[in-house]
Amino acid sequence: MKPTIQIEYCPKCGWMLRAAYMAQELLTTFVDDVHGVTLIPSGVSGRYQIRINERVVYDRKREGGFPEIKALKQLIRDEVNPEKSLGHSDKKDDKQD
Repeated sequence: MKPTIQIEYCPKCGWMLRAAYMAQELLTTFVDDVHGVTLIPSGVSGRYQIRINERVVYDRKREGGFPEIKALKQLIRDEVNPEKSLGHSDKKDDKQD
């Protein structure tokens, strides 16, 4: 069975559009790899978590901010389909040491 991604966000913080954007990006990239993406308005102030099958893979408070979409796609890919190429999102920045 394909995994389900859940994005739990704080609606009081105004993060619904961010969650919807990330959901759209993940659905576009992983259309054949996931069952779906669910948006969950949180009752916990400041929460922004991304889970795969209810296991937290990204927590805004733990990580100190929001994920860049490139890094999020790599994180999700490593969990749902490690062999999948992400094209330009897999390329390393030439300026990194």
